[in-house]
Amino acid sequence: MLDNIEFTLIKPIHYDDVIEHLKENFFYDEPLNHAVGLCRIKGESNPELEKHSLATLSDGVSIAIRNSKGEIIGVCLNGFLHPGDILKAKETLESCQDERFKKIFNLLYDTNLKVDLFEILKVDRIFEYRILSVDKAYRGQGLAKKLIQKSEDMARKYHCKVVKGDATAVGSLKVCLSLGLKLIHEVPYSDIDLDVEPPHEKLAILYKVLDDVD
Repeated sequence: MLDNIEFTLIKPIHYDDVIEHLKENFFYDEPLNHAVGLCRIKGESNPELEKHSLATLSDGVSIAIRNSKGEIIGVCLNGFLHPGDILKAKETLESCQDERFKKIFNLLYDTNLKVDLFEILKVDRIFEYRILSVDKAYRGQGLAKKLIQKSEDMARKYHCKVVKGDATAVGSLKVCLSLGLKLIHEVPYSDIDLDVEPPHEKLAILYKVLDDVD
């Protein structure tokens, strides 16, 4: 099933296909999205989530996997993070009319604001893994791990010394840990007002210092 797969940099001509992939494989399934009912059925979209995805894609460092038919079967949406970005994003979130979206992203932003990686690691730019998604038919074959590895190569290309990700699902957490990312902060779902279904247990912030980047 993995014969003739191709990794590709996501360009604007691919954006519609990426959004369609996310609608079928991430918008509904992601644990926090599912917990708040952000998308009621598989294939449904959410304007705020699409907007967030497209904003990340505009950084030009996201990776996709295509199968032999040219179909997107996995993506890792990546972006650059600078000091103050999360606080600005949280302030902008206040004008959002979708309370479900706000609940998710207030949790993400508030959790991230508790850990200042820029100060801890003495960097002024971080390469961030924001959305990791693999088509359900292709899961369990190591594609998520390959997407993160390709994304790490992209971080090196742009001379980013630190990569990070917020793992909301047990699968993404296992992948990040297997690739050497370190857990720096976590929020058990049992401690927050969200009914996240097992086996997912926590929101975890992870990072890795790329020692071979100057």
